[in-house]
Amino acid sequence: MLTINVRGENIEVTSSIREYVEKRISKMEKYFSDDSNPIAHVNLKTYPSKGTKVEVTIPLSSITLRAEEVNDDLYAGIDLVIDKLERQIKKFKTRVNRKSREGGSLKDIPLDDVTPEETEEDKSEIVRTKRLSLKPMNAEEAVLQMEMLGHEFFIFEDSETNGASIVYKRNDGRYGLIETNE
Repeated sequence: MLTINVRGENIEVTSSIREYVEKRISKMEKYFSDDSNPIAHVNLKTYPSKGTKVEVTIPLSSITLRAEEVNDDLYAGIDLVIDKLERQIKKFKTRVNRKSREGGSLKDIPLDDVTPEETEEDKSEIVRTKRLSLKPMNAEEAVLQMEMLGHEFFIFEDSETNGASIVYKRNDGRYGLIETNE
């Protein structure tokens, strides 16, 4: 059973908004096993310019699903976020199936949500600090997690070298890997 946690910033989450979110997200239950008990964290924001932002995060044992959408219409934003999440799940399942046919498995690799530090462009002061535990995985799995989170880079422990590594998206759309010396 999928648990849905809806929170609003600068918006009152009315019963009709809550019902719509629950109706749309509950359709994703078919992708989860009955014993996983996932929790969907939904954050709705409104801006003075009358725009809205919908963020949904679903942390699972093997991957963290996350999508966000900015739209003038809150309900359209919810629909678009659900579409993004479903594409992520299908992409992940395709890679898991391909990996298992090749003799490996992505199912047993824990993937965590890692977000880049937020800093102001003109100042060199650190305005946010995050602490994280690096999970062992290979570069391909790190790229998959980075794509699922929609981030530009991802830090992980390389399962082959046991050292910290970083994958990042290059300007040409391909990926780079930074390995640390031991």
